[in-house]
Amino acid sequence: MSQAPRAFHGRSLVVASHNEGKVHEICDLLTPFKIEVLSARELDLPEPIESGATFADNAKIKALSAAHSSSLPALADDSGLCVPDLGGAPGIYSARWAGTDKNFNAAMEKVHSDLDGQGITEARAHFWCSLCLGWPDGHVDVFEGQVHGTLVWPPRGRKGFGYDPMFLPDGESQTFGEMDPVRKHGLSHRARAFESLIHGCFPAR
Repeated sequence: MSQAPRAFHGRSLVVASHNEGKVHEICDLLTPFKIEVLSARELDLPEPIESGATFADNAKIKALSAAHSSSLPALADDSGLCVPDLGGAPGIYSARWAGTDKNFNAAMEKVHSDLDGQGITEARAHFWCSLCLGWPDGHVDVFEGQVHGTLVWPPRGRKGFGYDPMFLPDGESQTFGEMDPVRKHGLSHRARAFESLIHGCFPAR
């Protein structure tokens, strides 16, 4: 039997990410809970090597690294775009496809080029998110969410971040790159994982 998630009663939480777009989105989701949110970047925490085989593995690595370094509970996200026609790529390597300069225009071009090379003009895809709340004593809880859709080319919109401009969620007419952030928050893989996190770790809030 799986163990129940640990309830969070603190007032400060570290978001274990140096990705400003991701930190901003998580901060927005945490706003109603009146928690002091600190980012790994502002605390100058090291970026651990993400050597896991899954999104959950990498989220655990990042959360525990930040929790140990800051002596505070830390929330880490590992997420990415998964394209079945590319064998699930870029998957856990989604950020690495953008290179050290975080050039997601190049990463989106690579996705499109790889599909085009196979003669695929319409591709299904999904975003996957694993959220891990880690504690200085080594305890972790993981929550996951997905959102499915199709890929569009050329990319559309300048909102969001990462692969958002090429991802069209099922049932929607706007890509994540075109969508108002409030609307995206209600649909995204991160929002769905976050909902599970809130029910599991913030039950009294």
